Amino acid sequence: MKIDGGCHCGALRYEADIEPERVIICHCTDCQIMSGSAYRTVAFTRPDGFRLLSGAIKTYVKTADSGNRRAMGFCPDCGTHLYATSIDEGPKVYGLRVGTSNQRDRLVPKAQCWCDSALDWSQSIRTIEKVS
Repeated sequence: MKIDGGCHCGALRYEADIEPERVIICHCTDCQIMSGSAYRTVAFTRPDGFRLLSGAIKTYVKTADSGNRRAMGFCPDCGTHLYATSIDEGPKVYGLRVGTSNQRDRLVPKAQCWCDSALDWSQSIRTIEKVS
């Protein structure tokens, strides 16, 4: 599936070929901290399926508890996180942040991971009062 999107301020624009069956919700503590929320929703690209159309991405390399190193791409102006990817050589798969996609309403999660780290209340938000 082809998608497009960008950062909040518009400095970065991208297009990508994603695998819609690989949209997930990640509950790991890194995603909680880096998103400023209870979880992050991620759509994975096909290998080398990400194309930056405008702007220059700033990269931060984070090391997970497992020791795995990931390059986190974000806008140097507004701070919007666009993706995470490996720092290895070879074809890259990008974990795009679903909220940055113009097609986010069609990117329905198919699985959840790191559920042991999930905040209890995040599993039952249907019962929380809705305010317009």
